[in-house]
Amino acid sequence: MEMKGLEIVRLELKYCERCGGLWMRTSGTQDAYCPLCTLQMSDLPAVRRRKRPHLPASDRVAIKGQREEWSVVCGEGGNA
Repeated sequence: MEMKGLEIVRLELKYCERCGGLWMRTSGTQDAYCPLCTLQMSDLPAVRRRKRPHLPASDRVAIKGQREEWSVVCGEGGNA
C-alpha cells in the first residue's frame, strides 16, 4: 500500500508548567505551556528582568590560593 503526500509528525508527552495538565507537543520544540495556558498568558504583561549591579573594577578582589595548603588539611584524594 502506497501513500503519497503522507507527513509524519513526531510528538512527545509534556506536562504544562502552569496548570500541570498533560498535552502533546511537537518533538524538539521548547514549548512549556499547553495551548490554553499559552493563550491565557499572552494577555499578561511581559516579564521585566532586573539588572544586577556590578562592582567597579577597582573594588574587585583577586583571590588566589595554593593547592599545597589544602592538601595538608584534606589529605590525599581518591580514597572514596
